[in-house]
Amino acid sequence: MFRPDELSPRTRRLAADAIHRSYDWLCRVAAIAPDTARGRRFGSLGLGSCISFPTGSIFGEASIHIGSGTMIGADVTLSAGFAPGQDLGPDPIVRIGDRVVLGRGSHVVGHRSIEIGDDVYTGPYVYVTDQNHVYSDPDVPIGRQWPTEAPVRIGNGSWLGTGVVILPGSCIGENVVVAAGSVVRGTFPDHCVIAGSPARVVRSWTAEGGWDPPFPERPQVDVELSQADLDDLAVLLGRDDRPPH
Repeated sequence: MFRPDELSPRTRRLAADAIHRSYDWLCRVAAIAPDTARGRRFGSLGLGSCISFPTGSIFGEASIHIGSGTMIGADVTLSAGFAPGQDLGPDPIVRIGDRVVLGRGSHVVGHRSIEIGDDVYTGPYVYVTDQNHVYSDPDVPIGRQWPTEAPVRIGNGSWLGTGVVILPGSCIGENVVVAAGSVVRGTFPDHCVIAGSPARVVRSWTAEGGWDPPFPERPQVDVELSQADLDDLAVLLGRDDRPPH
């Protein structure tokens, strides 16, 4: 077996190109789509939806319902119940709406009820769960105490930044921004920005008053461009055939 540094530059370049093309092909083919055998395990997987490869831990598919045009990123965990094969009954546990984007490495861990509305976007590594450990008995290891559960709902059109944690019982309204790294528990209204650990409302919007507090005005920056800069810009925009300076 050759070490990479023993290959000639040309051989190494050709091998790298072949590996990259093969991996890209594998990712496209191995993605979970509605018409694949894996896709048909779900309670529903809507038209145009896709779960990217490589996948994270996925089980309890029959209790997971996903709408149309939704994209699940690579390494995302989707689970319903405690373990594969568990009888969870006829009702959905995890419901993900239409045109949702779940960022890479995120986790949606459902045991009772998680509802993610339409047009919800998340950054990578977001964690959403409706179950939490308890510490009611100080003499019993926490992992052996029976956890508590509370439904979670994320409203239509909301955005969850990178690393957000949504805890059991959370209810987020529509068109809400959750700042990166926030830990969310509780109920939050429509049209607001929440941030922090624990998260709180830092900005809200009403039809009568607009944003409170208002967003700061963007400073006006005057930029003077030389004729050479303008000529180069024209070339880059395809409006001039001359080479840039």
